[in-house]
Amino acid sequence: MSEGPGPLLAVEPTVAAPSDLDGLALLVARVEHALRSRLTPALLAEGLTVEHWRIMSVLVERPGLPMSALAEAAVLPSASLTRHVDRLVERSLVVRRIDPQDKRRAVTALSPMGRDLALRLRSFEREVEEELAAGLGSERYAALARELRILHRLLG
Repeated sequence: MSEGPGPLLAVEPTVAAPSDLDGLALLVARVEHALRSRLTPALLAEGLTVEHWRIMSVLVERPGLPMSALAEAAVLPSASLTRHVDRLVERSLVVRRIDPQDKRRAVTALSPMGRDLALRLRSFEREVEEELAAGLGSERYAALARELRILHRLLG
């Protein structure tokens, strides 16, 4: 008489559902992953990665940043930032110059073409944010954004 698989082997594997007991780090990672998933198609259509977008998104608001400040603002390790900025410079989306105040440092900014692209992508990003605000309600969305900024300051 053949017994077949035991009771544990016969159970179909399932994907774990998010839990109310999940830690904050896991919740933030899930939200970041979901946002990446929404933004990635638009970025890929332009030949960009999420890391490229982080850099461009920072530079559209804060041109002329030194590389070290850009790495921190874009939440990228300095070693990989250089590689990503090199790629953006090759595509003529970013310009890198020697800092006139400190010849040992390089500063970065978007080129006119990079700024135009960043503004188009920012518009798409805003559409995603507006969908979230519609789902949460504008007051809850604004409160969530405020609380995330406070958490960043508390942890930073």
